[in-house]
Amino acid sequence: MMNAQSMKEALRNGQRVYGTLITSPSPKWPAHIRQLGMDFIFIDTEHISQDRHQLSWMCQAYKALGLTPIVRIPSPDPYTATMVLDGGADGVIVPYVETVEQVQALRGAVKYRPLRGQKLERLLNGSEECGEEMNRYLEEYNKNNIFIVNIESKNAIEALDDILQIPDLDAVLIGPHDLSCSLNVPEQYDHPLFLQAVDEIIMKARSYGVGAGIHYWIGTEQQIKWAKRGLNMIIQSSDLNAFIDHLSSDFGTIKTALGDQAVPASESINI
Repeated sequence: MMNAQSMKEALRNGQRVYGTLITSPSPKWPAHIRQLGMDFIFIDTEHISQDRHQLSWMCQAYKALGLTPIVRIPSPDPYTATMVLDGGADGVIVPYVETVEQVQALRGAVKYRPLRGQKLERLLNGSEECGEEMNRYLEEYNKNNIFIVNIESKNAIEALDDILQIPDLDAVLIGPHDLSCSLNVPEQYDHPLFLQAVDEIIMKARSYGVGAGIHYWIGTEQQIKWAKRGLNMIIQSSDLNAFIDHLSSDFGTIKTALGDQAVPASESINI
């Protein structure tokens, strides 16, 4: 387990950090998840419905137990990013980013809180400077905020060199499902085009000193291969997938042994 500051340093230095996707808001979940030896928790609000009050409780509970809560917001919206940080998230993952302009706007929301409006815009475009006192304030105020963007399209890969040069970006996270669809090889995670794209994202991110991650749920072999190539933010499966996979296997074994018809294993859930 690590706090937000040590996780930021780990992402940039190439140290591996481990987490999983949590969908359940059960109050019993955090204490059990803590026993798994993870560094952070990935909470998704893009594909999973989470009430704002409920989300804040989840973030505060995991943080209190020493697990860094990272929240993916529903869209590349700076105000939503600020909202989840105010609620207790230690980091923000921004979905389906494709342009430098999007990343700059979110950078302002995550790394320049509480500034907004035209003043923030002038600071980001370099037409105004903060001054020493304001700089110190902003650094202290936002020192625990982790800034991650999803790279999950062909357009995002084409803009990746420019995106990776934006200051304050801590990591990029590959979205396998959307990326495979953008490459016209939907859910073909062993397709050469997909594998080449993943390798390119990892290589470029690490060359700029930015963390590289992926959320993956199909076994562990591919995660290990990517990690050996430099991937250092490993998000394995989810509570929902683990539940389905484990019970599907158990019931299949029991029904087969008793001569009853086993239900075919369901497909993993793409999130």
